[in-house]
Amino acid sequence: MSAVTSVPAADADEARRHFSARLAFETDVSDVAADLAAAAPGIVIVDTRSAESWAQGHVDGAVHLPTAEIAARADALIPQGTTVVVYCWGPGCNGAQKAALEFAKLGRPVKEMIGGFEYWAREGFPVATGAGAVTRRSPDPLTAPVTGISCAC
Repeated sequence: MSAVTSVPAADADEARRHFSARLAFETDVSDVAADLAAAAPGIVIVDTRSAESWAQGHVDGAVHLPTAEIAARADALIPQGTTVVVYCWGPGCNGAQKAALEFAKLGRPVKEMIGGFEYWAREGFPVATGAGAVTRRSPDPLTAPVTGISCAC
């Protein structure tokens, strides 16, 4: 028996609803990087980690707003009508989901950047530090497109 098909795949309509819903709640680091590079309007990237984590390294262009401070400070930092994209450390951390919930409670449109800061750094996108330095790292060749190849998603 197949491990993949031992539980049958969902029918097409159910799959369409499921994957459409996921895309409404999530975005990935490549799409965020492309929007930041293009200065796409209407989005704000929010790092929800601690001050120490932010200083260690964060998405260049992100706003620092720890989850515990969202309710009190979001209105002053995040313009109304923008889509908030939250991230935390990585896929093993649910901090981004907690932050997304806080923004949703405020009635804000919000998405999670899946992969978090871990995959941002792994893909070699610009990283800012508390000292203000911006660096690009070499992408991890096992987790990101390198040498001109692309997943073309």
